[in-house]
Amino acid sequence: MNIVLITAVIASLFLVIGAAEPLAARLRLPYSVILALVGILISAGAIFFLRTELTDALNPVAEAILGLPIRSNVFLYVFLPTLLFQATLEMNLLRMLDDWVPIIVLAVVAVVVATLGVGYSLAWASTLPLAACFLIGAIVSTTDPSAVVSIFRSISAPRRLARIIEGESLLNDAAAIALFGLFMGFVMLGMPDPTLTDALGQFPLLIGGGVIAGWVAARLSVWLMSIIANYERAQISLSVALPYLVYIGAEQIIGASGVISVVTAGITMNLSGPRRLSPETWKNLTEVWDLLAHWAGALIFILAALLIPKLLGEVRAEDLVLVGVVICAAVIARAVILFGLLPLLTLLRLSPVVERPYRAAILWGGLRGAVTLALALAVTESTSVPIEIKRVVGILATGFTLFTLIVQGTTLRSVIRWLGLDRLSPIDEALSRQVVAVALQTVREDVERTTENYELTREIVRSEAKSFGERLDETVQAADNGAAILDRDRITLGLIALAGHERDTVLIRMRENTISQRMAEQVLSDADRLIEGARSGGRNGYQRAARMSVSYGRGFKIGVALQRRLNLSAPLARMTADRFELLLSQRLILKDLDTFIDSRIRRIHGRRVADLLHELLARRVETMETALEGLRLQYPGYAEKLERRFIRRTALRLEEREYNNMREDGLISEEVYTTLMQSLNEQRSVAEKRPSLDIAIQRLELVQQFPLFAGIDDAARKKLGRALKTVYVNSGELIIGKDDSAQSVYFIASGAVELESAGQTWRRGGGEMFGQIAILTKKAVRTQVRSIAPSTLLVLDAERFHRLLARSPEIQQAIRASAKERGIDPEALIASD
Repeated sequence: MNIVLITAVIASLFLVIGAAEPLAARLRLPYSVILALVGILISAGAIFFLRTELTDALNPVAEAILGLPIRSNVFLYVFLPTLLFQATLEMNLLRMLDDWVPIIVLAVVAVVVATLGVGYSLAWASTLPLAACFLIGAIVSTTDPSAVVSIFRSISAPRRLARIIEGESLLNDAAAIALFGLFMGFVMLGMPDPTLTDALGQFPLLIGGGVIAGWVAARLSVWLMSIIANYERAQISLSVALPYLVYIGAEQIIGASGVISVVTAGITMNLSGPRRLSPETWKNLTEVWDLLAHWAGALIFILAALLIPKLLGEVRAEDLVLVGVVICAAVIARAVILFGLLPLLTLLRLSPVVERPYRAAILWGGLRGAVTLALALAVTESTSVPIEIKRVVGILATGFTLFTLIVQGTTLRSVIRWLGLDRLSPIDEALSRQVVAVALQTVREDVERTTENYELTREIVRSEAKSFGERLDETVQAADNGAAILDRDRITLGLIALAGHERDTVLIRMRENTISQRMAEQVLSDADRLIEGARSGGRNGYQRAARMSVSYGRGFKIGVALQRRLNLSAPLARMTADRFELLLSQRLILKDLDTFIDSRIRRIHGRRVADLLHELLARRVETMETALEGLRLQYPGYAEKLERRFIRRTALRLEEREYNNMREDGLISEEVYTTLMQSLNEQRSVAEKRPSLDIAIQRLELVQQFPLFAGIDDAARKKLGRALKTVYVNSGELIIGKDDSAQSVYFIASGAVELESAGQTWRRGGGEMFGQIAILTKKAVRTQVRSIAPSTLLVLDAERFHRLLARSPEIQQAIRASAKERGIDPEALIASD
């Protein structure tokens, strides 16, 4: 085939891609629907010109279009790894963990239910073998939710909803393609009726092998990229090679799922890449992948659509009935999950609420696309599949895809409008009127200053001022006549705006390299959680989300267990260092929020709401400072290293700004600027490296500074440092319950606890201890101890505590003071020991 014609055709496809997006916006149709329709029209046009007798001039072009080497392997090995890998890089994995239940239900459970539902329905309605029916079910169960996501975003739907659908899209492809490979093997081996045991027996290798291959390959790639830190293009090139090599290796070498291996590699890169690469490199890497994925997603739709006339070439009347069976079975299976299982999980408090209108939109937005066509094409190309099965698979998959694109895709926006998802709530409508009024008042003041500066003609100024004044009066009148906003709702809207500004501030700080990419993602995740908490729970939801941002998660408990039982301190050290840097980043961000409250929120919602937001923000700052001070007390040497690193990075950022200003002002040449920036980047690469944290050394420093251990000699202090165990507890967590056996004494490294006994309460803070009274009296614990702040505790068992008490006057004095406070004879306690 003429290479010139093929190149021209491919270049023309990029022209189509460039024109499709604005066309979709103008026609108010999903982008993927436009691409598919254009692909069908191109293919149909090529067939028409080949068969018509009107002209032969376009025959070479038509032959080039229809002769493009489009095979299923092109989709599965070229385009699919790109789309999967880029999707995992862009995902906010930390926030998706909050919604992992609905994501898994939609992405895995729904795929299995759809596969079984379509399979058994076809087996009942046709003479196809059960394995072939399940194969068709797996092919049509993969969804393309890009259309519904784009529409949700255009109507400002909650981010959580879009995140759930994006997570479903990623894992949905992995689950569906894994099932496709499974049943494709059964069909090729001639097993018409596979059992459930046969199917499940293949999954450990498919999934486990893919996970291991993806994780190992990604870790190796990140390590290599960190070695060549000064060569950004080389780092990006390695990232481009990763998904393809791991996909091919998993599929061809170990027989595992290439899709799962690519997803695992992308998740691993998402988690470790920002920590090992510079912020600028990571930003450029993700931008390259965004462009690659945009091209891949568009080309896969157009090229797959070119195949539709070919796949429908031998359609029969009875095939249309089977297409209807597939449509009904797939829609019913998805509805069972959305309106049956998800509400049940919500009722059992296992899943967050997904509102009914959104579930209806997700149901109708379950479009099928290029992946479905690519899988169907893979079946039609196989020489091991019977001819009749290949024909039916191609027709049913293509017919179902066309139904979802043409019927559901073109009516999706109307369905969303019918569900009322495109309308603002009464509160938002009232707020929008007030916001417009405030904005127009500010604009009027700015316009007056501008007209004075430019000395414009008085008649023009007077005419425009009159027109603008009329608009302003109408807006103010509408705001006054609109529905009143309750103070409770104003507080909620103010908190949402405050969290939104917090998110914007994080992005600015990230671009300035003031905070690292990895920490920026964590702080962004916390800001998203604040927004959603305020939307769903108002002030209480915002405060819960704020407490979560400084609390110790499950990871800390796992890290402590690994360090305590297996002597593996690396995970705990890494999480502690992350927490330290996160708190420093949060403190930097929170310092900028008071000004936003006074300059923006006060003008819209009034002084009362602004004062309350100031109070809530002050509590957040106090909680964050308490947690940060606790870490400083616990790891004094490491805190100093991190703060020095922060200062160095800030100084480098300011130095870079000065060099940029000098170059723009012509004070230095490009050659001088390049030399200065090279030196600056070398210093920045050193400053970006986070100092390591040695838990054992830091604990020894803490023991040396702990007031209660001041009278112990150095040798005993080192031995004590090895004997102490670290426990992290969140605010409100029960540490000791009533009637618990007395086994340990707790020393508070940071935070605070509350002791309750016989109706009385006492509080203990940093540097103090509790649990010693029960140990010394040798009685069952009658005191309940609960943390009232995120706390770090050092725990010593009873036997070692008795030995420590004998040689520590400071601890003896602390015990006397505590016993006296609680009405117990202190000398009797000391003497009993």
